[in-house]
Amino acid sequence: MPDQSYQEKTEPATPRRRREAREKGNVARSMEVNSAFVLLAAVIALRLFGGTLMNHLKNTSRWILSQLSAIEITTEALPGMVMSGIQFMGLMLGPIILMIMVAGVSASLAQGGFVFAAEPIKPKFSKISPAKGFKRMFSIRSVVEMVKGLIKLLIVGVIGYSTLKGELNTVPYLIDQDVPQILAFLGNTGFKLMLRASLALLIMAVLDYAYQKFEFEKKLRMTKQEVKEEYKRTEGDPLIKSRIRSIQRERARQRMLSDVPKADVVVTNPVHLAVAIKYDSRKMAAPIVVAKGARLIAEKIKEIAQAHDVPIIENKTLARLLYRTVEIGAQIPFELYKAVAEILAYVYRLKKKSNY
Repeated sequence: MPDQSYQEKTEPATPRRRREAREKGNVARSMEVNSAFVLLAAVIALRLFGGTLMNHLKNTSRWILSQLSAIEITTEALPGMVMSGIQFMGLMLGPIILMIMVAGVSASLAQGGFVFAAEPIKPKFSKISPAKGFKRMFSIRSVVEMVKGLIKLLIVGVIGYSTLKGELNTVPYLIDQDVPQILAFLGNTGFKLMLRASLALLIMAVLDYAYQKFEFEKKLRMTKQEVKEEYKRTEGDPLIKSRIRSIQRERARQRMLSDVPKADVVVTNPVHLAVAIKYDSRKMAAPIVVAKGARLIAEKIKEIAQAHDVPIIENKTLARLLYRTVEIGAQIPFELYKAVAEILAYVYRLKKKSNY
């Protein structure tokens, strides 16, 4: 047997291999997808609720400043004031945080579904091993991650430069604008910049997921020997299964041959086929086939029939029809009643003559 360590992993992973990997928490997943979805959700949420958030902050600030002289900050009042502030911020930021959470969870579920595995959180020495850590730092994966980071930085920089350059012509006119209009300009420009950057990062995330999927499938690949060994574990050794089937067939054949002496007649081809028929009018609605066989089995049936004085009748057409259409233990079909009845009647007449 060739050494499995030198075999190339060319076979796709089996369902069992995939299931075991999933149970260990190993699925094709890209953190870039999560980051891109979260960033895009945050930008959209700020666009949807940012105006309301700013109005609430503005009105609250005005109220606090107008009531500043009347507010007494004491040890007893401070906890209530802090809780009120936390509740106020929670109500304002709640929709934004909720959208970000939904985006993050949806991105994870879209990549690999819900996966709960204790394997990744088990303590392992390899996770804190300096040698392993040094090896991970200078691995191909680390190089790929560094290149991805540089590309992301470059793309965001290009998008930021092009976006801000397009707005430079508007900047001189801000001198004559009011503060709300300036803030609105800055907000719109910032939203435009973040939206473009988010969409660009989302495209990169899709490409990164395709790469992670490719790497995951490559890691799961198996050698031909591994596929064979797994098939043996799941389906059983083919040699053993073949041996079991052979024993089962032999036992079924022995049981069948043991019923030949009970037959009323054996219909032959005359050389290649033999079919043993039995009929008991008190117990059976129709004659049944108790044994059948071809070539060597047919010879064995005829041999047993001769040894136990079971009549052997040659009828080529009937023997072929019975062999092809009737299973062992099954009744004769209605279409063959007449032909079989004639043979049985002939056999019964022979037995009567022999008794006299």
